[in-house]
Amino acid sequence: MTCAHPVRMDARRGEKVDMALPTLTPEQRAEALKKAAAARTARKELRDAIARGEQTIPAVLDRAKSDQVVGKTKVADLLKSLPGYGPAKVSQLLEQTGIDASRRAAGLGDRQRQALIDALK
Repeated sequence: MTCAHPVRMDARRGEKVDMALPTLTPEQRAEALKKAAAARTARKELRDAIARGEQTIPAVLDRAKSDQVVGKTKVADLLKSLPGYGPAKVSQLLEQTGIDASRRAAGLGDRQRQALIDALK
């Protein structure tokens, strides 16, 4: 049976505990939706810039820790933006470099980032 609300494990008792979600006012919900849409648009513009050659993967990854848009973008999505890189080639590249397909750019370690940059050369 699945729950429609978040659940966490109580470490001391080893049992599930319900977590209450904050109740948002209609204004707060609308603001959150607007913010999420803006973030999706910014990530799309980043991917388009990579596809056009205006941005490079090494330059984008260098900004991952300081730029929230870059940091929250999945590495696989950034790579798929490159001309000639589809799902199969990206999966192979991520496996070769030891990067999980769901990893976001800000979550890359220094070695993973360097391995990815070297593999793209």
